[in-house]
Amino acid sequence: MKNIPSVDLRDFISDDPKRKQKFVDQIGKAFEDIGFVSLKGHFLNDKLVDELYGEIRNFFALPLETKYAYEIEGLGGQRGYVSFGKEHAKGKKEGDLKEFWHFGQYVDADSKYASEYPANIEVKELPQFNIAGKEAYQMLEKTGVYVLRALALHLGLDEFYFDKYAIEGNSILRPIHYPPITVEPENAIRAAAHGDINLITLLMGAQGKGLQVQNHDGEWIDAIAEPDELVINVGDMLSRHTNNKLKSTIHQVVNPPRELWGTSRYSIPFFMHPVSEMRLDCLENCIDAENPKLYEDISAGEFLYERLVDLGLIKK
Repeated sequence: MKNIPSVDLRDFISDDPKRKQKFVDQIGKAFEDIGFVSLKGHFLNDKLVDELYGEIRNFFALPLETKYAYEIEGLGGQRGYVSFGKEHAKGKKEGDLKEFWHFGQYVDADSKYASEYPANIEVKELPQFNIAGKEAYQMLEKTGVYVLRALALHLGLDEFYFDKYAIEGNSILRPIHYPPITVEPENAIRAAAHGDINLITLLMGAQGKGLQVQNHDGEWIDAIAEPDELVINVGDMLSRHTNNKLKSTIHQVVNPPRELWGTSRYSIPFFMHPVSEMRLDCLENCIDAENPKLYEDISAGEFLYERLVDLGLIKK
């Protein structure tokens, strides 16, 4: 396999049971084999994508002191700006060569999660940044809900099993800027090899070379999407919940060849998290004699806290 499999969400949301089942089978097999797919037919339109990229470039081009005003202590980086080199992969000391922003969940004032989630931070200098970010967040969440419905069917669960956990979940939209490389990096690559924490990740901006996925043989393959595709991968929470039936695959973002060091790279992952009380205990129908239970019982909130400590975003 030299690239990741491609699937089309329009098959799943069509009224044709055969097309729907084809999508379930394709994404299920891909997530059992390599844990990654590229996805067409999602809910982001080209106009929104272009607008969001424009606003993100505008934000990261702001003076550092302006951006620092949006770096809020005490939130574990859950909202607003996170500056260069703050986050590192689990087990790594070097900070990754990136700066980023976090948009979080938008809930109504009467939601039971209104008191649990920090409010989103508005960038005063760029009003459209806030609007485009919210719209992209909601379209990616909608896309993710449908993907989780397909995975529920693949796992032999009720189609809407994940809805109660994912809708109003603790998801994060993270626009990332990998700035030009100006000095020979000691060890850091743009994002060191890691698995994602969450249920699934939906990635905008995997059109150029950079993102690499490790296959079963330990080889790194380039994950390159077509212009109209998102890249979607399994996170550690979903892998754990399915007793590793669905694979959370190690991936990394490599530095470009030296002649491209002068260029920035932007990417926009949507980390789809459930509500914090969701149990990640291994599903009964994913455990048998050949596949004994691999993981201790834990909630999504407990697991997230452990991993944020590992990443250096929360100090114990």
